Amino acid sequence: MVEAQRLSGGNDGGAVRIGDTVRRVPGPWTPAVHALLRHLHDVGFGRVPRALGFDEQGREVLSFMPGTVVGAARPWPGWVHSDDALRQVAWWLRDFHAAAAGFVPPAGAIWREGAPWRPGLIIGHNDAAPYNAVWVGERLVGFFDWDFAGPVTVEWDLAFTAFGWVPLHARHVVAAEGFTAFAERPRRLRLFLEAYGWGGSITDFVAVVRERVNASAEGIRRAAAAGDPTFARMIANGVDANLETAVRELADFSAA
Repeated sequence: MVEAQRLSGGNDGGAVRIGDTVRRVPGPWTPAVHALLRHLHDVGFGRVPRALGFDEQGREVLSFMPGTVVGAARPWPGWVHSDDALRQVAWWLRDFHAAAAGFVPPAGAIWREGAPWRPGLIIGHNDAAPYNAVWVGERLVGFFDWDFAGPVTVEWDLAFTAFGWVPLHARHVVAAEGFTAFAERPRRLRLFLEAYGWGGSITDFVAVVRERVNASAEGIRRAAAAGDPTFARMIANGVDANLETAVRELADFSAA
């Protein structure tokens, strides 16, 4: 019998590795997420886990993505904030969005995050942050933890990814992660958006980031008030307060 290995990280917890699979307690959104993951592999985008159904305990089963993750320790390795890593993330997101563009959710699909589905939206990852990335050496393999996938605009998903990788989070948060080159952030944001292929205004994009991050803070509080223990833990850890700090700091962000 293959021994279960508990995987660290995350606010939900409870994920275990068994052989080449990951087992987790599902949520109402899990069938929709699995439909998305199957679509991505069907169209040739294999840089995501495979959805393998459910086991005898009712847990969702996903393929394990081998590689290294930054984990919960701080600060992160220096290469996480390299220009090369930033480009790789932008390229991954661009290719993921192209692959997801043809996906139409099944009727009655439930998502943990995002707006009601309508044509013109995509199913974004919504949390393609450094703590959800898998690397082999300094090569990005892909992203795991798709629980927050849901219908959004391309800009909404792009904004939160830039927030985590440029990074645009509150200064005290990213300093703890090992990033203090704050004067480099305008250049790094331009680099990220150019690698993705975004041609809009930097000023307009930062406004979208602020709106996206503010919505995330409000959503955390709303879900915690409704009794969701994951979001209650996030409140206890100050996640919503840190996001609000980031929104205030980005009011003075200059693209120069």
